[in-house]
Amino acid sequence: MKTQSLYLILAAWLALALLAGASGIQAALPMPFPQALIFTLTFVLGLIYCGSPGFRAGVTAVSASTLVRFHITRFVGLYFLYLGSIGDLPRAFATPAGIGDIVTATSAVVVASLNRKRSLQNNRIYFIWNMLGTFDILFVVANAARLGLADPASMQALTRLPLSLLPFFLVPLIIFSHAVLFHRLWRSFRTSAMM
Repeated sequence: MKTQSLYLILAAWLALALLAGASGIQAALPMPFPQALIFTLTFVLGLIYCGSPGFRAGVTAVSASTLVRFHITRFVGLYFLYLGSIGDLPRAFATPAGIGDIVTATSAVVVASLNRKRSLQNNRIYFIWNMLGTFDILFVVANAARLGLADPASMQALTRLPLSLLPFFLVPLIIFSHAVLFHRLWRSFRTSAMM
């Protein structure tokens, strides 16, 4: 599978996520459906990655710096902070999610700009960034589930566009990209250890 085909699949998936968001289907679904959807979609991506050599080759063709640059989308944290400030999201969600995502997105800009030359030092920086970014996104998902189960109405902003794209599209890709980066780094560290 060529990288262009991969981007076409992503565009089709985004279109479906937009349709689902515009239909209002998410608002009718009980908590923790969004979190279950996130992990189901991420799991399906992982199965396809492991089982389809073509898909895996398409993903492998995407550079590590491009995968990291994808996380610039996490500047959505600015919107979380805004919604928390006007009461559309609980501050217990908006503040840690917003700050964590902003830090991850800002550091993604720095990490993606590292020299493309493969080095152990660059790989360590990627690994640390990837660990922190993974922790942040998993915390955000768990915190949203916790608050949504306690008070579903408090998290309604996440069921409407544009934020409804998070569980249907963006967050599964974010978690999957972290897993792909861990896989690449593990292989790189293993190769270095053998030399």
